[in-house]
Amino acid sequence: MRHTTQVELENLYDLVAVKLGAMDPEDVRKITVPDALVDTGATGLCLPTSLIEQLGLTPIETTRARTATGITERILYSEVQFTILGRTRSIQVTDLPEGSPVLIGHMVLEHLDLCVDIKKGLIYNPAHDGEWIIEIL
Repeated sequence: MRHTTQVELENLYDLVAVKLGAMDPEDVRKITVPDALVDTGATGLCLPTSLIEQLGLTPIETTRARTATGITERILYSEVQFTILGRTRSIQVTDLPEGSPVLIGHMVLEHLDLCVDIKKGLIYNPAHDGEWIIEIL
């Protein structure tokens, strides 16, 4: 079953610049994706190149990645702050070919203590009664 969720993305470098007084808050590059695909087969947060450009993310390195079609090279970009279901964290972004959906992988879900319920879709971890508990091991 296909599950989607809304994700808010903000350029983390811009947010730091605001905290340092070097940028106005209204100039932070941000986007909201209403239908990001929750893909537990994916690892991190993957965005099509057009969204990476809109957010003004910086390439960090090229890395090899395993995809459904085999091993390929992907570019790892600077961090975004992401918010899903009112919970916020930051993560580096991997690029996807244009036309691909935004992918929310299992590491993103783990950062936010979220789970996929087959009937309800994305939910707070029921083992924690809705309370946000971070695993530190």
